[in-house]
Amino acid sequence: MKLIDVTNSYATLVSKQLENTDARFVSVYSLGKTLVIHSTADTHIDVVLVNKTRDIKDIELNAVLEELLHTTMDNPELEIIRTHGVVEVEIPVKQKKKIS
Repeated sequence: MKLIDVTNSYATLVSKQLENTDARFVSVYSLGKTLVIHSTADTHIDVVLVNKTRDIKDIELNAVLEELLHTTMDNPELEIIRTHGVVEVEIPVKQKKKIS
């Protein structure tokens, strides 16, 4: 499975995401017929997988998590929400301590 960066083809989606959420960085990838939206904010990272014709398979989710977040579904920090054709994953960003 190979993620293909298609961010330039989704300029409207990216700009709306940046305007209306706390995201600082948004990328869009294609994994065959599955669309992957990866966004990073100060406090968390979100990855959303969408397939309009079928449910997301675990093998797809694991491939995306390994490629984008360098982790697997077994990571206890992950919050995974599944619905028909959509999987949303959120992981907190470790905050750097400020030096006073």
